Amino acid sequence: MNQNKHHITDVAIIGSGAAGLSLALSLANHCKVTVISKGELTEGSTLYAQGGIAAVFDKKNDSIESHVQDTLDAGGGLCDREAVHYTASNAPDCLQWLIEQGVPFDMEFDSKGKERFHLTREGGHSHRRILHAADATGRAVQTTLISQVQAHPGITLLEQYNAIDLIGDKKLGQTGQHIHGVYMWNRAAKKVETISAKFVALATGGASKVYLYTSNPDVSSGDGIAMAWRAGCRVANMEFNQFHPTSLYHPELQNFLITEAMRGEGAYLKRPDGTRFMKDFDTREELAPRDIVARAIDFEMKRLGANCVYLDISHKDKDFIIEHFPTIYAKCLSVGLDITKDPIPVVPAAHYTCGGVMTDFNGKTDLDNLYAIGEVAYTGLHGANRMASNSLLECIVFAHAAAKDILAKIQHSPALKTLPVWDESRVTNSDEEVVITHNWHELRLFMWDYVGIVRSTKRLERALHRVELLQQEIRDYYANFRVTNNLLELRNLVQVAELIIRSAMERKESRGLHYTIDYPQLNDNPTPTILTPPTQFEQPK
Repeated sequence: MNQNKHHITDVAIIGSGAAGLSLALSLANHCKVTVISKGELTEGSTLYAQGGIAAVFDKKNDSIESHVQDTLDAGGGLCDREAVHYTASNAPDCLQWLIEQGVPFDMEFDSKGKERFHLTREGGHSHRRILHAADATGRAVQTTLISQVQAHPGITLLEQYNAIDLIGDKKLGQTGQHIHGVYMWNRAAKKVETISAKFVALATGGASKVYLYTSNPDVSSGDGIAMAWRAGCRVANMEFNQFHPTSLYHPELQNFLITEAMRGEGAYLKRPDGTRFMKDFDTREELAPRDIVARAIDFEMKRLGANCVYLDISHKDKDFIIEHFPTIYAKCLSVGLDITKDPIPVVPAAHYTCGGVMTDFNGKTDLDNLYAIGEVAYTGLHGANRMASNSLLECIVFAHAAAKDILAKIQHSPALKTLPVWDESRVTNSDEEVVITHNWHELRLFMWDYVGIVRSTKRLERALHRVELLQQEIRDYYANFRVTNNLLELRNLVQVAELIIRSAMERKESRGLHYTIDYPQLNDNPTPTILTPPTQFEQPK
């Protein structure tokens, strides 16, 4: 029996992006908080977010109701209006909190010489309401929050730890719905450890790594969604995976996004021959919502047999381009591409998981004292398509809501229970890592081919068959060999792939990010796709 290391805390937060760090800072003055980060603290989707955060700051020309309506329009009739209104109405206060933390949003002077926030516009927004830090807002948010959590004595940071599974009543042989802690793999020591907590929060981000081409960092492997499903949580709307329309197409800079704000500032999408094409698909042209733009690009690429299309902002003033998009300008210039003169080759890439673990407006899941916030969660905000710059906003709004709910309950929470140790007595080290590598590649390839921007029933059936075969292989492998980072991520990705495929098969229409050639029409009175886990759950090894 392995006597594994045991940590004790009040709140265990799995994930170190905008959601997790905001929750930690909102709790740490009142209780003991531990943040578990799979890689370094910086390595998550937040760091790479370019565009900005939506909130109504121009009350003269904009309104909360306008923000709500734009979000509902972008969500394709599947947003929860109450969730949208809750998020939009809390946005200004949450942005003010970020400002107080020290996030350096861009400023400008009005006609009277008074300083104000520079507000940009992105696709789907009817007004300028995006606060941003040039074209690297995520980096500004992430680095600011990291500096705050590192300085806080009430926050313990565990870097290079993979969360493996939640420890609930079922793992203790009991019948309740309570979560007591987490098994996690110390990547440096190559040991499994446990952490006991009164509350556990999943802030693990999305699952776009399930696709071959993605804008996301390697850590976006759907861990929180898979763990919550195995523990007994429902998931919703997993068929809606957003493909960012404009990822740079260049062999030396894979996964590099070209922010939607560039189209918001007047960039044109063009075919290889230099002609514009968005007017053929939507009256809003380049400012149409992302699902429409991504499908238009996908259609043109397939029709023309082209490897990419082009995003061109070279008609704008050079100083304007460099001032507003310094990161993109420098990054492209590093591979010989001058965006002030040349069009940018772009392709769509898997970008954002609109569905996730079902929660209420406090971030609480189906299980007692388990929360999910940020991209891992389904709150009803995004519907069938996420509107630009609502994602970081969701992280902050629901982190604050979860913190308030946890603090209201923590004094009355039951005492921590003794957790079962992780048993490695019957497993060995694997000498067949190639199996993991092969299955990883196969999964991401068939998800891209069969469950991508355009789908069909036959493609989904093929994908489900492949997933079921992979699941059996991984179950056998997981039962016999010690865990590794790649094995844990593959196990979670295959689970999430199954949820995406089954959700897509249930939706007999084309709506938002889910487009199928077998059901091109819109159904009347659409509802979210909700999957409920089976009654039997995995027991610890």
